[in-house]
Amino acid sequence: MTDQLRALIATGRLPQGQSLPSSRSLAQGLGISRNTVTQAVEQLVAEGYLTLLPNRRPRVASDAALPAAPGPGRTAPAASPQLRSSAWGRKLAGLSWPPAAQEAQPRAFQAGMGDEREFPHAVWGRCLRLAASRVPRRSARGGNEACLQQALLAHLAARRGIRARPEQILLVPSAQAGLNLIARTMMDPGEVAWMESPGYGGAHAALMLAQARVIGVPLDPAGLVVANQLDAPRLIFVTPSHQYPTGRLMPVARRLALLAHAREVGAVVVEDDYDGDFHYDGRPVPALAGLDPDGTPLYVGTFSKAMSADIRVGYLVVPAALLPTFQLAQRHLGLFVPAAMQVALAEFIAGGDFLTHIRRMTRLYKARRDRLVQELAARAGSLAAEVPAGGMQLLARCDAVLDDVALCRALARRGVIARPLSGMFYHPNREQGLFLGFSAWNEEEIARGAATIGQVLAEFSAEMRRPPLHG
Repeated sequence: MTDQLRALIATGRLPQGQSLPSSRSLAQGLGISRNTVTQAVEQLVAEGYLTLLPNRRPRVASDAALPAAPGPGRTAPAASPQLRSSAWGRKLAGLSWPPAAQEAQPRAFQAGMGDEREFPHAVWGRCLRLAASRVPRRSARGGNEACLQQALLAHLAARRGIRARPEQILLVPSAQAGLNLIARTMMDPGEVAWMESPGYGGAHAALMLAQARVIGVPLDPAGLVVANQLDAPRLIFVTPSHQYPTGRLMPVARRLALLAHAREVGAVVVEDDYDGDFHYDGRPVPALAGLDPDGTPLYVGTFSKAMSADIRVGYLVVPAALLPTFQLAQRHLGLFVPAAMQVALAEFIAGGDFLTHIRRMTRLYKARRDRLVQELAARAGSLAAEVPAGGMQLLARCDAVLDDVALCRALARRGVIARPLSGMFYHPNREQGLFLGFSAWNEEEIARGAATIGQVLAEFSAEMRRPPLHG
């Protein structure tokens, strides 16, 4: 009844000042209870459609009529101005990040995914239940839980050589949120940022949205090449543990050279250690944040790669000198993680379950890396796989005459997901290749996926050898 009366008033069928019948008459006429009529009238009085004075019947308010809907003899009102997003919003459409969403069921070889079938869900559930009873009162805590800061710092100190105070760790909803926080806090429009080329599209997107002038710096076998002939940067973004996407490990000498250059030009170094928990060949090299005695690099990490994609928690280790600014920026942008999730993660780490999981998955992922390399060599010999020393994905380069974008589309039609290398360059380059995740797929799935890659590559090669048709 409320909707019907509102529509009658809005279209002018009940004119301004018109009195309504009594509630008893309306109830009898419509075959409904007086309570229903009374509730409808009270709602429309509250919305301003009706007025109700003591001992008087309801009356249509004098200013309640809305623009009449177009009908016979009526013209439609002039169209409202077209809605337009900001320059920031329009720039989103021109970015290639994030990659196009895949269907709900993951497929080999989607990158950046751990095998959730192997995750200790029962242990994690116990941590969540325990956290629900331990979350401190809001008045007793800030946005970053001290228990998680302390547990995570102990892990990073032992595994990555990071030296900091617990409060220098900020917990954010994802690593990408952390990169956006860094870009907005550290970059002014037009300032120069260096990043690896090929490199991580999420960092490129964050820097572009901050209106930075991004320079793609080519790689050599040791990683990003420190080039004095380029414009001096305000920020340098690197993935030194497992370079994205090549998987290369930046040796200590290049790391020290990079840190020295950053100090010389006054740049901040951002180290994204997106899958740095998984090392297969030897012990990991200390993080940049552990090599710099002044503590100037910003360190970015995430739990979603090592644990589960549903655990959307990233973190930053912020230099002490920048901490007040970053804490304020975090509050202004509202980049916080629910307290219960933080407490559960603290329990998972402090109780040793996180390290146990990492060690188990390291053995499993190493075997899967090796199996994918073997299967590609056997079934897709024209691909040259770069074997990473760690991480969760690898790069398989292909002949430069192939179109890796078209190849990825053909693979997707056959049920295999790969990302094209050509789209990861930020300087002129014609290299082609496939970026393949191996961690989320068992050895049988890896064999099937590699066989599909070999079949599609063979079809592409046959198409390339086919002579052109002449009319």
